[in-house]
Amino acid sequence: MPELPEVETVRRTLEKLVVGKRIARVSVHLPRIVREPADSAQFALMLQDETIRAVRRRGKFLQFYFDNYVLVSHLRMEGRYSVAPAEEEMEKHTHVVFHFNDGEELRYRDVRQFGTMQLVRQDEIETKTSIGKLGPEPLTDDFHPDWLTTELGRRKSRLKPLLLNQEFIAGLGNIYVDEALFTARLHPERRADSLTKAEAERLYEAINKVIARGIAAGGASVRSYVNGEGEMGMFQLQIQVYGKKEEPCPACGEPIVRTVVAGRGTHLCEQCQK
Repeated sequence: MPELPEVETVRRTLEKLVVGKRIARVSVHLPRIVREPADSAQFALMLQDETIRAVRRRGKFLQFYFDNYVLVSHLRMEGRYSVAPAEEEMEKHTHVVFHFNDGEELRYRDVRQFGTMQLVRQDEIETKTSIGKLGPEPLTDDFHPDWLTTELGRRKSRLKPLLLNQEFIAGLGNIYVDEALFTARLHPERRADSLTKAEAERLYEAINKVIARGIAAGGASVRSYVNGEGEMGMFQLQIQVYGKKEEPCPACGEPIVRTVVAGRGTHLCEQCQK
C-alpha cells in the first residue's frame, strides 16, 4: 500500500499535470470505487464543469479540490492515477476517467479494486470522510517529540501496531514503520509505555528521517507503485531491513529476521532491536 512518501510524490506530480483543468465529463466503469455519493451517476454529474483548483494530501489520502467540492481518494493496495491524451488506448483495470475539456484525461487504474473515492462539499471533509480522525503527520508542527513522548506513555499497545494506527500518526505503513523502528533501535513488540524519554525522542527523529528520505527519493517501488507520471520511486535502494529477510544487518551483520506482529509481516534485527 502506498504510504505517506508515495502518496506525497503522486500528489506533487499530479499537481503539475491537472491543476487548472476543467472536467467535461466523468466515466465510472466500476461504481463501487465511488463511496460518496452512493450513486456514481450523481458523482459524475456533480463534477461536470468543475475545475481542479488544488491537489493536496492528508496522511495516505489524496484530496482534489474543485470549485465546490473536494474528492478524497485512497489508493489502497494498487490504485494509480495517470494523465493521458483521450486518443491513447485505455489500460485494463481503468475504473474511473475524468475527461478534461482540453482533450486529456485523468485516469484511475486499480488492479486490486480496493481504492475508494468520496466526493463531498469542502465543509464536510472532516465529518463525512476519515480525514477528521487522522492523527498528526511526521514533518509537521503537530508532530513533535514532547507530544510523542506523552502519547506513548499513555499507550499499552505494542509499538508496531500503534505506529500503523492512522488515528495515532497519519501516513505510516509497513515499510516506514519497520525502517523507523530499526533506525531507532527499538523492537516492534516493545510496549509503548515502556519507552524512556530518550527512546521516544529517538523514535521521533527516526520517523521524521525515514519519511523525509522516502519523499526525497520519490517513494519506494517495492511492488507496483509509480508516481503520477509513471515513474518508479528509488527509496527501495535505501531500505535497511524491510523485505530483507536473512540478509545481513547493515549495522551489525546479523541476519535480518522476518516475523509477524499484529498480523503484519515485520522485519527487524534481533541484535540491534532487543
